Formats: sequence, C-alpha cells, structure tokens
Amino acid sequence: MNGIDAATRAAIVTARAAAPGTVRAWRAGPAYRTLAARFADCPAGDGEAAIALAAEMLCDASWAEALLDPLVEVLAADPLFEPPFRVSRDPLRIGAVLFECPAVKLSASVTSAAEMRRRPPPSSCTFTGRLAVTRYVRAGGATLRRWRTAPAEAEFRADAAPPCLEEAPLHLADGAVVAIDGRSEAQLLADATLDVVTLVATARAGAPLMREHAIADGRLLRIASGDDRASRTEMLLAFLRLAGRADAGPCFEQATHDPAFHLRWAAMREWLALDARAALPRLGAMAESDLHAEVREAAGRTLAVVRAKLETPCLA
Repeated sequence: MNGIDAATRAAIVTARAAAPGTVRAWRAGPAYRTLAARFADCPAGDGEAAIALAAEMLCDASWAEALLDPLVEVLAADPLFEPPFRVSRDPLRIGAVLFECPAVKLSASVTSAAEMRRRPPPSSCTFTGRLAVTRYVRAGGATLRRWRTAPAEAEFRADAAPPCLEEAPLHLADGAVVAIDGRSEAQLLADATLDVVTLVATARAGAPLMREHAIADGRLLRIASGDDRASRTEMLLAFLRLAGRADAGPCFEQATHDPAFHLRWAAMREWLALDARAALPRLGAMAESDLHAEVREAAGRTLAVVRAKLETPCLA
C-alpha cells in the first residue's frame, strides 16, 4: 500500500474486518432470502423454468432496489466497504453479478454510450447458446440489432452451418423487457445516445455451443464451448497430458463417452498426445460408431495416421 497514509491503511483494514459480518447480515435479510427462495425449486438443468421465473420478476425492478439498498447504505457510511459481487470492467461496460444459483444468474451492467460511439461498428455477432432476459432500466435511446439462425442440434456440422439472417431492429424504451434464446438468436446494442443500464437474467440451456457469425454475410466464423463443465474438463485433461500422467487413461476414456461431441474429440486428441497406443482401441471405436458425423470422420482420418506411426519401426 505504498503512497497510502497510516490512517487510510487502518480504515481499509477495519472495513475489510467488518465486511464479512455485513455480508452475512445482508444475505440473511428479507430481499436476498426472497430471491433465493424464488429459484430454490428450479433444477439446475431446467433453464426454461428458471428464465420464465426471472422474466416475471424483471417486469418490476423493485426487487433490485430492495436487494441493493442495504449495501448502498453501508457504502454511504463507509466508502471503503467492498460489496460481495463479482465485477467485470472494461472501457465499454461495467457489470456485477448480483445473485447466482445453479439455475440462474442475475447481473447488472452499465454500457458507455460514449465508448460505443468511439468504437468501429462490430463485424460479428455471437449466439451464446444460453437463455436470457434483459430489463433495460435506462435504454439510452439505443436500438437492439437482432439475428437468427438454426440451433446447433446433435448432428451440427461447422462445414454445413447455415448463415444467420438479420431481423428488424428493436427500438428500446426505458423499462423494456426483452427475452432471447441464444441457441438461435443473437443481439447487439447500437446507437445509444446515453449510457444503457440493464438487469439481466441468464440460464443454461443444455450443453450449448457458442457460435460467432459475420454480420456482413451471415457466415459462421468460429465455434467455442458454452458449457463450463466441458471447458473445465478439457483444461484438466490438458493438464494431465502436460504432466505426463499415462496412468490417467480411465479419465480420458470416460471423457470420450461424454454427451458433448466436442468434448469427446478434445479428450481423444489429448489422450493420443499422451499415449497413442493406449488410446488406439477407443479411437477405432469412435471412427466406427460415434454419434456425431464430424467426430467419426476425424477419428477415421486420425486412425490411419496413428496406426502408421505406431507400426513404423524406430530408427537407431
């Protein structure tokens, strides 16, 4: 804390020491408990039910005021208090997660109209693969550009992906509530004259793919996993491979049977890099019978290469 005087340092220490008790009292308060109870019976995998409840709630923003008022009072009394929110900040937007449970995440954000004007027009739009409902507390005179494409079904292929098509824009007003199914819909804010303030509820919708499309012609640009679980598994498998854990074969084997086709193939690639001979039987099975055509084709092409390398005698 160089450059901070002793009195300020002491105040920071005092604020941090008091914060856990303040947060516990806030979470035990009626606003937070009411919010938690609203989603308590929503199964983690039922995004439609959770987002329907959230949509009803977002028609009235009074719950957000009740939730935040106690913390605002604490901040007014002690500016060094740190609210218990995960915050993200960049030149365009600042956002905070107000509430999160297995079924839904509720966030608040402010988007800078000045920064929107400074930036070049976006060249792509993203289909998040998630369900969302947004209340535009302050719309800032913005327009919502919208696109639609077919959802990524079980047999989705990047090389056969249809383009997205732009739909008529939506002119936003203060208090507008807009739902979006990120499996087939994308949206972007545009033309704001004042900062845009939003409350957003998001929920998972199965194990989705995130897809980025070009705005100019609608073509698919790239794909990423929108499933936190699958992404974590990929990271852990990469760690096992880098650590040389040949004894972790059962972990790789299990992941190659995952319902998410992209995780099955990512697991196989990591396993081959770690221990191609051990992975070969499963690779052959994937080439024959994997449920996804692209995985079958990739496994078939890779199978011939791996067999050839394993059969080639080592040169002295």
